[in-house]
Amino acid sequence: MRVQIEGFVKSISEKSKNTVLSYRHDIEKYVDFLESNGIKSLFDTTKSTVLAYLLSLQNDGKSASTVNRTLASLRAFYSYLTDGGALMSDPTLNLDAPTVSRKTPQILSTREIDKLLSSPDTKTAKGRRDHAMLEVLYATGIKVSELIALDVRDVNTAAGFLRCRGGAKERILPIGQLASNAVNRYMQSAREHLRGERDTEALFLNLNGERMSRQGFWKLIRTYKERAGIETDITPHILRNSFAAHLLENGADLAAIQEMLGHSDISTTRIYSGFVKSNIKDIYYKTHPRA
Repeated sequence: MRVQIEGFVKSISEKSKNTVLSYRHDIEKYVDFLESNGIKSLFDTTKSTVLAYLLSLQNDGKSASTVNRTLASLRAFYSYLTDGGALMSDPTLNLDAPTVSRKTPQILSTREIDKLLSSPDTKTAKGRRDHAMLEVLYATGIKVSELIALDVRDVNTAAGFLRCRGGAKERILPIGQLASNAVNRYMQSAREHLRGERDTEALFLNLNGERMSRQGFWKLIRTYKERAGIETDITPHILRNSFAAHLLENGADLAAIQEMLGHSDISTTRIYSGFVKSNIKDIYYKTHPRA
């Protein structure tokens, strides 16, 4: 199968470099999928095989445009194989990409956010750490994996930004005054207490002086959900959703939110538009005298 990929790539060499790289990437990922499922020859692929792969992309959270682009790449590949006589039939003929159904993301209201962020007891070192982590998560929309990966050098509270090193590329994100203040309080009066004798660059530490874990933060957020009396289920990703939706609701540019969230495809970011539209509709029907 790898030899056939090389032949296909040579056949489209007149196309732009980016187009060729895109085709190669999509098809190599498809062949990886085939091999991982014990399919050793393209002769053994059917329409169901292709559809199963597209559905796997959808289940992995890939955007509709990514799924459709992949199908276009596979159409071109199979067309090359059938035109050249390597295959008798093309499994992508009359095949439509599966519909990508995206629900409006679950978010917290600004009141719920305020209750959650004010729940930690900032008189204790642990409470100051927890408060700083929650403030940074909501202020930036970063993932929990990116939050716990932060080192001390990644945060500049004087300038009001942090460096997020998660994902494919580094992002520089504003963190705002409240989050900056919370991090400063934590750094000045709590981190050294938690660190003890350990030598670590990690920003957020657990009670053993080690880098906070994902599991530790999940437990933390569940504790403060209950303490705040919030009935809505809360996960770190819901805080990320809330960050994006609240920005968009207050007029932020979709492209800027895409950059802050680190989305490679703006169609992924557009999911938050559904929340804003539905929210506007709710407000209209609740407030317009002739609605």
